[in-house]
Amino acid sequence: MIVTLIVVSEVGFWVLLAAGLALRYLARMEKTSAAVLLCEPLLEVVLLVVTAIDLKNGAEPDWKHGLAAVYIGFTATHGHYVVKWADGHAAYRLGRGPRPVGPPRYGMPRAVHEWKMAARGVGAAALAAALLQLAVWYVGEGEQAGPLHAWQARMGLVAGISLVIGASYTVWPKRAPEGFTDGASR
Repeated sequence: MIVTLIVVSEVGFWVLLAAGLALRYLARMEKTSAAVLLCEPLLEVVLLVVTAIDLKNGAEPDWKHGLAAVYIGFTATHGHYVVKWADGHAAYRLGRGPRPVGPPRYGMPRAVHEWKMAARGVGAAALAAALLQLAVWYVGEGEQAGPLHAWQARMGLVAGISLVIGASYTVWPKRAPEGFTDGASR
């Protein structure tokens, strides 16, 4: 049931995003669009509540509960970024905005972008680890909390990889080719 709800939440995220953007740019219903887009976090709240109820009703904590925490952490830290990205592209494609500027490709501007993405990755891992710890306290320490602790360790790995990626762009910045001027992809 939890895996199904995770899939429904992911599909629901994209359906609400498409509906919100369609209302904004095709139907020109700005307020309705905003209301639809604001419903997206409710999907994660429902997933969190159902996961807690599942554990409360005696379900054995396993990988599904860990995956739910990871999904919530990821959407909480990356959701706004994805919505903003999709909004910019929809505005451009439907003739109501300028062409979106991609992330910088070279030098220190690229490193700054990668550090921002690393911060999102660390934030997602930290939020997921915190939710997992709450679940551990909820079900009690012991052998049954093992899968939740395993997911926490994975989140430590995700945070570490995110930091290594950010650092790599700082230590080994990609150089712009001769004659390249603006540093942003088009």
